[in-house]
Amino acid sequence: MDKRWQQLGDLLVNYSTRVQTGERVMIAFIELETYPLVEAVYRACIKAGAYPQVQFLSDGLNRQLLKYGSVEQIGWVPEIESFGMEWADVYFGLRGAYNLEVFWDIPSDKLALLRKSMGAISTLRWQKTRWCLVRVPNASLAQQAGMDEETLTDMFFNACFLDWEKVGEQWRQWAGKLSRGKHVRLVGNETDLSFSIEGRTWEAALGMSNMPDGEIATSPVESSVDGYIYFEFPGVLGGRLMNDIRLRWEKGHLIEATSSSNQDFLHSIINTDAGASKIGEFAIGTNPEVKYFSKDILLDEKIGGTIHIALGRAYPQTGGTNQSAIHWDIVKDTRQFGEIYLDGQLIFKNGQFLF
Repeated sequence: MDKRWQQLGDLLVNYSTRVQTGERVMIAFIELETYPLVEAVYRACIKAGAYPQVQFLSDGLNRQLLKYGSVEQIGWVPEIESFGMEWADVYFGLRGAYNLEVFWDIPSDKLALLRKSMGAISTLRWQKTRWCLVRVPNASLAQQAGMDEETLTDMFFNACFLDWEKVGEQWRQWAGKLSRGKHVRLVGNETDLSFSIEGRTWEAALGMSNMPDGEIATSPVESSVDGYIYFEFPGVLGGRLMNDIRLRWEKGHLIEATSSSNQDFLHSIINTDAGASKIGEFAIGTNPEVKYFSKDILLDEKIGGTIHIALGRAYPQTGGTNQSAIHWDIVKDTRQFGEIYLDGQLIFKNGQFLF
């Protein structure tokens, strides 16, 4: 087995979540190819004196549910998973990739209903546990990324094994400067979006809840969002690609949402509940080792020099109040053309901070 898996397992247990003796740990084993990391995390938990449990999940199983299940079955919030979030002190989501087209023939309303039930589990996870999510590279992810598996895997490990103390010092400085502002304006390709951050804070993500990590995030004042944004990268959710997404808000209300593919699914997602059409998060990617778009948000939102927004649930630690069953991140490429203004001052241009 590649020794980097054990190195990563130790990092997740001893750095990201700081598992302690006697703690209960839920390890979600998602797709068979993630087993080397599952074993590494399990071993590190045992060595830490914890009590790990493993559950297996797969999009292949989700397909069976969506294909043959009733509306009641699809919308059911799995009770064992719910209990697991109540039981566990620490949760690891070790997510392997599956065929991106696995849900190709599933109606959008069914897929949106499953996302809602999964969102209920996700909400319990961040409310009840210390957690860390990992997108584990494999051949399926390399194929959807349009690259070879070796390059993708090396990018993944390089992005995980940053000097977190060193980059953390720099990212926290940027977050501190951003937190002193009150108004943000993003300008870019078909984009002019502004919002208030008064009373909100910015946080640097340093490998605690995601690995690899690397973003600085806040929660806009929901009612202040005004303007429009275009996404060069496709939005990805539930195995569906939504290309050329264009969104427009007026005084916090989403008034336009279009895409050149799967627009019906886009509309199903933003209509999930009252909070699904609002921006719960605005963030800037900061990991210099994540360089290529892979159509997977756990990696793509970390691409250094990009920005992303999340529709739906806000994280309260940045002052956000928006509630929703979904939290859907969509990435915009600002490395060639993009500017961020803080209280009217240009502080970010073409993928680089100007502090």
